[in-house]
Amino acid sequence: MERERFEALVARAVNDLPPEFRDRLENVDIVVEDWPTPGQLRQVKLRHPGQLLGLYQGVPQAWRGRGYRMVLPDKISIFQRPVEAQCHSAEEIEVKIGEVVRHEIAHHFGTDEKTLQRIESERRRSR
Repeated sequence: MERERFEALVARAVNDLPPEFRDRLENVDIVVEDWPTPGQLRQVKLRHPGQLLGLYQGVPQAWRGRGYRMVLPDKISIFQRPVEAQCHSAEEIEVKIGEVVRHEIAHHFGTDEKTLQRIESERRRSR
């Protein structure tokens, strides 16, 4: 998929967030990258770049105190090539992007990985 199309799908996923989340996105940059870097993989203790679809780097809103001012934006990276590798069609890519964007934004709001895995597992069971 061309980068512009992929980026448009990421933007749509952000725009499709419920307003109570979208309106509270503060000091966060959402970017598309081809692959995670070795440093990003080390950060999350993964070895293969195809395993990492997205990454939140920053200070979650739930942890920000009074001294949180004048700082660089947090960063959410969505990794295009790993997402594409896990999908078989443009429709699957769009669905996966939505899942990854929601997952990383949940980290931005302070939800930990264990909680997100439990929520996702419950969601799958309820289908």
